[in-house]
Amino acid sequence: MDEPILLADPPVADLADHEARGGLAGLHRARELGPGATIQEVILSGLRGRGGAGFPTGRKWQSVRDAVAADEGDGANRAFVVCNGAEGEPATFKDRAIIRANPYAVVEGVAIAAFAVGAERAFIGVKERFETEARRLATAIDEMAAAGLLDVPVQVVLGPDHYLFGEETGLLQVIEGEPPMPRNVPPYIHGLFATVPQAGWSASPGGVATEFAASNPTVVNNVETLATVSRILARGPEWHRRLGTERSPGIVVATVVGDVVRPGVGEVELGTPLREVIERVGGGVPPGRTIKAVLPGVANPVVTADQLDVPCSYEGFESIGSGMGAAGFLVLDDTTSMLEVARAVSRFLYVESCGQCPACKLGCGAVTDGLDLLLSGAATTDDVETVAYRLRTVTDGNRCYLPVQEQRVVGSILSAFADEVNEALAGSPPPSRGFLLPKLLDLADGVATYDGSQARKQPDWTYAEAD
Repeated sequence: MDEPILLADPPVADLADHEARGGLAGLHRARELGPGATIQEVILSGLRGRGGAGFPTGRKWQSVRDAVAADEGDGANRAFVVCNGAEGEPATFKDRAIIRANPYAVVEGVAIAAFAVGAERAFIGVKERFETEARRLATAIDEMAAAGLLDVPVQVVLGPDHYLFGEETGLLQVIEGEPPMPRNVPPYIHGLFATVPQAGWSASPGGVATEFAASNPTVVNNVETLATVSRILARGPEWHRRLGTERSPGIVVATVVGDVVRPGVGEVELGTPLREVIERVGGGVPPGRTIKAVLPGVANPVVTADQLDVPCSYEGFESIGSGMGAAGFLVLDDTTSMLEVARAVSRFLYVESCGQCPACKLGCGAVTDGLDLLLSGAATTDDVETVAYRLRTVTDGNRCYLPVQEQRVVGSILSAFADEVNEALAGSPPPSRGFLLPKLLDLADGVATYDGSQARKQPDWTYAEAD
């Protein structure tokens, strides 16, 4: 890559600056092509959603457009577009970095998606504490609307500082004015303001809008995905296909934090070895240290030191039994207690679980308690068996992916570093270094600022008093 694609440097100042750097070409091209051909361009590009799941973006758009076209009754479906900028995954800062660099590309991508699927309205969800990002997006929306570039209303929605705000159906709940309680049915089947009966959550519209009916299929894509769409429409699907790999075309914005010289965010071509990503984006580990493990967020199994040459691609991480997730990489050096990391992951998921599924909430809590006992050197064989049992059953009746994460991530750490479990069971746990998952407040100029209040968060989503 000769120039930044998404992380404009210096940041785009205004709409005129965005256009001067080639912006708006994607939106104009989409309008020339028409909705169907625009979707075909996205399909041909091979773009996969950058929010973590890697689902083909064009196929998602086509399914929503088809669902709307198939319903021609009196209560016909309306389509919506939602841009997910909630970004609650530990060790991830890419969406905020993109918004800070060029919010106009994000709003342009939202406008293209809304045009392609025939949406009546679009929303961009960000956390209420993302003040800089919310302000940048609002300014971009106002400027583009004033210039006649937005065919539908686009609204920034502020949400709470909870992990499940970033879960796509939890995000829809917040847009409807409710807490981020995940739903059973995905948004491309039952979307925003749906009045079709649905079990397990409120189906009545909230305070944002009240005039919509039916199941209203909704496109939900994250910030990076939609910003990339604007570039694909401007440069063509062939350009995107020339980057990356056959199954993972393009670039990805990676975050590298933890035990590295220079925590950072950077663009890398998909297929680049993880070891190289850590060096290029994070400066590698300090002299005298070695990498013990890497966590690709808290949704996928741990990557061990012997797997560092894995290509950063969806198929690359699949080949080692893990996943690339949102390309947020937490690097852990050889001084780290992985048992302590497992406990931190479990506790994070425990306090962030919404409690709708007892097996999830109680299971994550029991695993956390068991790991606390192991770290104290007071655990028995029965305690370890309880942890194993809870990891097996934590997904019973799950509504969202969170308990699967508990099972996959914590289970993988305990399996890969079974020696630490055995030593702790024998009464000699590894030395603690007070490890906490890095929930990022800011990341700039090689300095990562972490949220210390996460340690005080409680299972009911309240916070204990600071000491």
